[in-house]
Amino acid sequence: MNSSAQNGAFFLSKKPAVLLLENDKAFHGHALGRIGTSSGELCFNTSITGYQEILTDPSYTGQIVIMTYPLIGNTGINLADMESNKPQIEGLAVKEYCSLPSNWRSSQPLGDFLKDHNITG
Repeated sequence: MNSSAQNGAFFLSKKPAVLLLENDKAFHGHALGRIGTSSGELCFNTSITGYQEILTDPSYTGQIVIMTYPLIGNTGINLADMESNKPQIEGLAVKEYCSLPSNWRSSQPLGDFLKDHNITG
């Protein structure tokens, strides 16, 4: 059993994924959103809430965002909280993804939103 299953993480895909840094350090996990390759400046965000606003904030253009809060996706996506008309990030990395949002305002899960906008995670 891998560490994600032990920790109760849920993923849209069991397809293996790798976050590979410029110094050849590799972090292994599972794919989220679009299956493919992305490149960009790696940055992190320590917010507990507001991941949708982070994804759509133009200041993150060209970056791969690592969310430091361990559970991302539990509130889903709603079109009222967009900072711009589409996601601005190149990729997203999370520790644990919740594929079943539980917010009454949610119109779709985060993974579907990423896939719809061609974003890898």
